[in-house]
Amino acid sequence: QVQLVESGGGLVQPGGSLRLSCAASGDISSISVMGWYRRAPGKERELVASITSSSITNYADSVKGRFTISRENAKTTMYLQMNSLKPEDTAVYYCRATTWSLYSSWGQGTQVTVSS
Repeated sequence: QVQLVESGGGLVQPGGSLRLSCAASGDISSISVMGWYRRAPGKERELVASITSSSITNYADSVKGRFTISRENAKTTMYLQMNSLKPEDTAVYYCRATTWSLYSSWGQGTQVTVSS
């Protein structure tokens, strides 16, 4: 079992930056891939970025060049550095961890609001 806790959300002006964190605990070694998802009001949840255990990354087209996903060396924390934020980035952001046995865990979500 893996437990996830997100932090770092908040209110930021357009063009600003935020860094989200996702702290993982439990059976960390069982994680094969982690990702950030978001759900905007009235929309479906979508993948923002993902990173594998070998640090291969993938990004949604809408955030390429602006967001960077990373994991610290001990792999207990995942980050999402968000730059040049736009109002359309406003959403609840969730982190997800999927194990080698394809079991997924989700965090509780953190609100990101981009507004002037």
